[in-house]
Amino acid sequence: MTGNKRSEIKKGLKVKVVQKKDQRSGELTEGIVKRILTNSAAHPHGIKVMLESGKVGRVKEIKGEI
Repeated sequence: MTGNKRSEIKKGLKVKVVQKKDQRSGELTEGIVKRILTNSAAHPHGIKVMLESGKVGRVKEIKGEI
């Protein structure tokens, strides 16, 4: 499942995100959603979230509930 729709993403969900610094390489960072930062219902590059680790990125994969 991709992370293009805000309705698919909830706090506490395990996801993989691409951080701004990793956009060129496409390296993904796994973590748990702490906050949803994108206000719109959908975004073509993925919904921007803050992970519990404090890292910010756009959701590329949804791994599921923890």
